[in-house]
Amino acid sequence: MSKLALQESSITFPGKPNQSTAECWFDDACILDMDYFVKTISGIKSKGVRPDLIGSIIVHYASKWFPDLSGNDAKKGTVSLEVSSPESVTASWMKKRFFVETLVGIMPPERDSIPCNFLLRLLRTANMVGVEPSYRAELEKRISWQLDQASLKELMIPSFSHTCGTLLDVGLVIRLVKRFAGLDEGTRSGIAVVKVAKLVDCYLAEAALDANLSLDEFIALGAALPSHARAMDDGLYRAIDTHLKAHPGVSKQDRKVLCRLIDCRKLTPEASLHAAQNERLPVRAVIQVLFSEQIKLNRHVDWSGSFSGMRSPSAAGVEPPARCPSKREINAQQMEIKKLKEEVVRVQSQCVAMQTQMEKLMDKKKGFFRWRKLGIMPSLKSSVNVFERIKEDREANFGRKTPTDVKAKLVRGRTVSKWRNSMS
Repeated sequence: MSKLALQESSITFPGKPNQSTAECWFDDACILDMDYFVKTISGIKSKGVRPDLIGSIIVHYASKWFPDLSGNDAKKGTVSLEVSSPESVTASWMKKRFFVETLVGIMPPERDSIPCNFLLRLLRTANMVGVEPSYRAELEKRISWQLDQASLKELMIPSFSHTCGTLLDVGLVIRLVKRFAGLDEGTRSGIAVVKVAKLVDCYLAEAALDANLSLDEFIALGAALPSHARAMDDGLYRAIDTHLKAHPGVSKQDRKVLCRLIDCRKLTPEASLHAAQNERLPVRAVIQVLFSEQIKLNRHVDWSGSFSGMRSPSAAGVEPPARCPSKREINAQQMEIKKLKEEVVRVQSQCVAMQTQMEKLMDKKKGFFRWRKLGIMPSLKSSVNVFERIKEDREANFGRKTPTDVKAKLVRGRTVSKWRNSMS
């Protein structure tokens, strides 16, 4: 077997063009017991065989002895570990645990030597049988290296802990995503980050249906990746909307915290229209969505105007656009613009009404505190107004009297009249 492993995998047998040299002795290797299989893999490694070929041998062996690791239904050629005679459940459990720990121990250390989905199935089995934490940590490290190759089906690992209230092991996925985000820039490519972001959004949409999912776990998983990982936030918005549907008792403050995960500038027109009519979102989030769409529309109008100016017939040497939008498309765009404008006007009117009410309340409070500072209660304000009105009436009838005016009046009172009565 070691000699066959040294041959090039590209050499094929006559009559079997799709079967390589290595695939011919995979079944022979699966006949061996676990101890002999470990010795065989060690001998193959010492001969300098490619790591991906060794990984294929391990995957094939594990799928033969443990059908749950194959990812498909049990086939005819599989040999289950549970076929043995009447064993106690504990003995079968311990045998599976030894099998998983042995497989993890003989894996080649190189990256991408074993498929990510197989590692996820092996991790699910490891959590089920309760392997040592060091083996689980090794599996999690390997999975985080190639998390962009994982599928949603294999990532939805159930929780086997009695202390965890959720059906899915959300904490495990949070650790995997954070470990992936912490890798060096040279290790993970930009395409891999985008794939993981889509995978996380799909996982959040499924996990949000669980009524026991906490807000902290949702936010931790949604914010585990950097902001540039998502080109569009439609998937994240769908997950948040699903979470709000499944958790109707979320407070307004928690809704605001959830909506901070979304970048309104990255929403498509369809998602923005849905968000503008979504009653589960807070008012501030709806206003941000409408404001962002208004900016997009203004830019679109500016760009279309500049584009039409560049493509005008007066421009020499420039060909007209190949395709013009149809009348139906123009009408649909106009209807969307009209709906968004009406929504903006409605929200603005509500804001103005709320601001007016707040100003009235503030004026009432200011008047109350001003009279109180002068020592006059608002209840006595009417009597003070009456005194002021009487004072104004007196001044209007008699005028203001200065000391000079009073003296002149006294002098005029003592002046003898011009005509006196004669004594004669």
